[in-house]
Amino acid sequence: MNYRPQQFIRRFEEHHPKLGERVFIDPSAVVIGNVSIGDDSSIWPNTTVRGDMHSISIGAKTSIQDNSVLHITHAGPYNPEGYPLQIGDEVTVAHSVTLHGCTIGNCVLIGMGSIVMDGAVIEDNVVVGANSLIPPGKHLASGWLYVGSPAKPVRALSKGEYSYFSYSAANYAKLKDRHIAALSTT
Repeated sequence: MNYRPQQFIRRFEEHHPKLGERVFIDPSAVVIGNVSIGDDSSIWPNTTVRGDMHSISIGAKTSIQDNSVLHITHAGPYNPEGYPLQIGDEVTVAHSVTLHGCTIGNCVLIGMGSIVMDGAVIEDNVVVGANSLIPPGKHLASGWLYVGSPAKPVRALSKGEYSYFSYSAANYAKLKDRHIAALSTT
């Protein structure tokens, strides 16, 4: 069998997900509707990416790990424009994260079990600690580690943490290539 991620994605109404080059979508993941995924990105087991009432864009070399839920905020009387979900390049979204109608910059790590809510903005070069809550409309400035519920800045990032973003992105890009190869030979 050849690995074809088209087997794991679904059209919704007039929208069909658009995939860049070398994208990995685990067979247990669901990708629906108005979704674009950049080159060398990966969607891991049991993840839901649901662009059914607004758009979701995921940048290049971004990893969305197991059991995560990605959704949008629809346009309606309480929010006439709604909120798309926008995720930048070289982002690592750890296991069981919920991202809902928010904007995530480039080179961001979002720790396991975290929730980022409607209209929140996370700038480039940010670490969000595990089990953190980013409330609706919250803005996280570049260069900081945020933790807690609600998340608060704890300290500035170290040089090592800055270099970790690219390391993590490259590591998951290599791993997804191994998974593509394994699925292609079964």
